[in-house]
Amino acid sequence: MRSMRWGTLVFALLLCGAASAGEMVGVSLPDRMTAEGKSLVLNGMGLRKAYAVAKVYVAGLYLEKKSASPDEILGSTSVRKIVLHFVRDVSREQITGAWTEGFEKNAGAALPVLRRRIDALNAVMPDLAAGDVLSFTTVPGKGVLVEVRGKTAATIEGDDFAKALLSIWLGAAPPNAALKDGLLGL
Repeated sequence: MRSMRWGTLVFALLLCGAASAGEMVGVSLPDRMTAEGKSLVLNGMGLRKAYAVAKVYVAGLYLEKKSASPDEILGSTSVRKIVLHFVRDVSREQITGAWTEGFEKNAGAALPVLRRRIDALNAVMPDLAAGDVLSFTTVPGKGVLVEVRGKTAATIEGDDFAKALLSIWLGAAPPNAALKDGLLGL
């Protein structure tokens, strides 16, 4: 009887762990969310660091189906969402510089075609404070819905832009390797 209760307790704790939100440096993210009418699951979380020590934001990647493959995620025709919770203040110049650098490092030959849309993304970026949230929802056939502090700031067209944007974190040259690994759930 005692071993049965122990087994039940362990099973209940495992279930609770599976249902609980992800947490990193004081930022909690839900295990699931809905975007564009689709149920998304938290694939993984990562911490963006600058200069190897300064914590900038906690990122969470939401997918319709979990995957540890960057190629699979980037080539997906499903809804994907990345949520950034800032843990420090970041100026408009810093964030737009980071986006531009990320695209330059990961977009390759597509960069000239994306330039106008990168400028559109940068145009809606404000100064960000600790606690602010940015999110990018990629919608196949539509592009990227950009939300700043919970309000729609822009829709930037193109599946090519969506792939290039996600490549900032999941491509060959992410801001830091631990961030990419975290988002992939590794």
